[in-house]
Amino acid sequence: MYCGEDRINKSRLEEIIDFMKLNKFKKIGLAFCIGLHKEASILTKILESNGFEVHAINCKNGYMPKCPKILNEIEQSYVSDIMCNPIGQAKMLNEVKTDFNLVLGLCIGCDSLFIKYSDALVTVFGVKDRVLAHNPLSVIYMSDGYYHDRLYGK
Repeated sequence: MYCGEDRINKSRLEEIIDFMKLNKFKKIGLAFCIGLHKEASILTKILESNGFEVHAINCKNGYMPKCPKILNEIEQSYVSDIMCNPIGQAKMLNEVKTDFNLVLGLCIGCDSLFIKYSDALVTVFGVKDRVLAHNPLSVIYMSDGYYHDRLYGK
C-alpha cells in the first residue's frame, strides 16, 4: 500500500508514479478507451519521461465487429462499429508481462473484465464520464443541488 506523507500535495498521477517507483515497476501497461487516445498519448509520454517502459493498448484491439457472425459479407460491410475487447487488452499486456497496469477511460463492465483478466496489479487512472468531463465525483458534490432530483427521485 502507498500512503506517502506528502500525498495530500500530489495529483493522482504523481502518486501513481511514486507508487510504481517505490515498487520498482518498470514495464507498465496502459489499457485505454480509443476515445481518450490523445490523453493516453500524453500519459504515455509522461510515464516514459519518468523512466517507465509503456505498453499501451486501445479498447478496439482485435477488430471484432459488433454485428453477429450470421450476417453475410454484404450486410457486414454496412456495420462499421468495432466492439471493445477488454479481455484482449488484458491478454496482450499479460503476454508482454507488464509489472503494473493502468486503466484509462474504459467503459463500465469493460474495466471490470480488464481487471479480472489482468495478471498484473491494476489501478484506475481515469474513468469515463462524458457528461461530467470524466470527473464522476462532481455528481456527488452536486447531489444537494442540480442532481438532487435525478439521483434521489422525485
